[in-house]
Amino acid sequence: MKKIFPRIVIAATQSGSGKTTIVSGIAAALKNRGLKVQTYKVGPDYIDPGFHEISSGRTSHNLDSWLVGEKKIADIFLSTFNDADIAIIEGVMGLFDGGRGGISSTAEISKILNAPVVLVIDAKSMGTSAAAVALGFKNFDKTVNFAGVILNRIGSESHKKIICDALNEINIKCFGAIKRDENFILPERHLGLVPTAENNFSEVIEKISDAVENQIDLDALINLAKNSAPLPDKKNSSFLITHSKLFRVAVAKDEAFNFYYAESLRELENFGAEIIFFSPLHDKNLPKNIDGLILGGGFPEIFAEKLEENKSMRDSIKNFAENNFPIFAECGGYMYLMKSIKNFDGKIFEMCGVIPNRAEMTKKLQMVGYVEAALKKNCILGKIGDKIHAHEFHFSVEKENLSDEKIFDCQKLRTGEKYSAGYFDKNIFASYLHIHFAGCMKAAESFVNACKKLKEEKFYENCNF
Repeated sequence: MKKIFPRIVIAATQSGSGKTTIVSGIAAALKNRGLKVQTYKVGPDYIDPGFHEISSGRTSHNLDSWLVGEKKIADIFLSTFNDADIAIIEGVMGLFDGGRGGISSTAEISKILNAPVVLVIDAKSMGTSAAAVALGFKNFDKTVNFAGVILNRIGSESHKKIICDALNEINIKCFGAIKRDENFILPERHLGLVPTAENNFSEVIEKISDAVENQIDLDALINLAKNSAPLPDKKNSSFLITHSKLFRVAVAKDEAFNFYYAESLRELENFGAEIIFFSPLHDKNLPKNIDGLILGGGFPEIFAEKLEENKSMRDSIKNFAENNFPIFAECGGYMYLMKSIKNFDGKIFEMCGVIPNRAEMTKKLQMVGYVEAALKKNCILGKIGDKIHAHEFHFSVEKENLSDEKIFDCQKLRTGEKYSAGYFDKNIFASYLHIHFAGCMKAAESFVNACKKLKEEKFYENCNF
C-alpha cells in the first residue's frame, strides 16, 4: 500500500547560502496558513533543527545515512511524518556534498525519499551566471528530481528580472526571490549558528516568515510537494514504544547541553528507559532515583563559569560516577566530565573531575567529519570489536591525559586516517564522538542493559532477606 506524503527538499549550492533561514521562513509561513509542517535536517547538525522547531512548532528530525544507515532513512521519515500536511527537508552544505562517495549528501537523501529538490542560490553579486549555476546543478546528476530554484539575497527587482529571464530561457522554474535584509541574519560562532536554546529568535523568524509569504510562491511549493511520488505506508516496528518503563535515565538538557537527536533518545525509550531531563546549569543535584546518566554535546566552554559555580551539581555527578552508575557522555558532555576546561580567553574553570584530563579550546577546528569507531574492550556500549558509525566536530583538545589506553580505534571516512579516542573506566564511557542510537541499536541496548543490571544489583544490596 502506497500513499502520498507531501514533501520537498530545500538544498543549496554551498554552506552559507541561506538554507536554514529560508526553510525556517517557509515552515513558519505554512504554519501561519494553518498547515501542519514537519521539518527535517539532512546530516548530523544539531543546531538547525532548533530553528525548524520554533518555526513549525514540531520536533525536527535528522536524516543521516551514515549515522543510521540508508535503510532506516525512510523508516524515520514515515514514523515521524505522523499527521503532517507537508514535510520540508533542509539539506546540508551543497546539494552533492557529504561524506566520502557522497554518503548522507542532500542528493542521496532526496533520492532515498524520492523527493523533489528546490535549490537555493545566493545571488548576491551575481546576475545571469546564477542561471548557469542552476543548469549545472540540474544536469550534474539527472537522477535527482531537480524542480527549480529559490534566489536569495536579491538586491532589486531589476536584479531579480535579469536572473529570472535567464532561468526562463533554460526552462528552470524560479519559486521566488528573497531580497537582502540584514534583519534576517542569524547569529553565528565557532560551531555555526547560535543554538535556539540560548536565545529566543521568534521575532527574527516572524520577519523571515513575512518575507517568504510575500516573495516566494508558496502555493507552487505546496503543489510541488503534493505531487511527490507515493511512498510505502508502513512504519518500522523498531520505532514503536514496545517496553514499559523499566528504569530512569537522566539526560542533561539546557543552554550548555542540547545536542540530541530525538529519534536517538526514543530508541532508548524503546528499550524501556524513562528519560528525565535536568539542567547542569540550573539544578543543584541530579534527579532522584535515576539508573543512568547521559551528558550530550553542546557548549560547556561558553557556560564554563556558571558550570563551575554550580559545585553541588558537579559533586552530585562525581558521586554518581564513584558509585559506578552508567554514564555516557559525548563531546561537550565529555569535556564537562573532565577536571577542567580552558576557554578561548585562556581562563581555566573546574568541572566534574570524573575524567583526569583538561579540555582546552583552540582557535582551529580540530576535527570535523564522519568516523567509523571500533570498541577496543568490552564496555557499557558493547563488546570488543563492535563498530559504531559516528560524527566528530570540535575545537577543543585534551590535555594532561592520564589514561594511556583509549576505548575506540577510529578511522576517518573521508581520508582513511586512523587514530585512537575516548575514555572508559568501569561504567563511564565518554568521547568526542556523536552517535545516533537508531543507527547502533546494539549500543543502545548495551547501555540500557548496564542501567538495568546495576539497578537490580543495588536493589538486592538493599534487600533484607
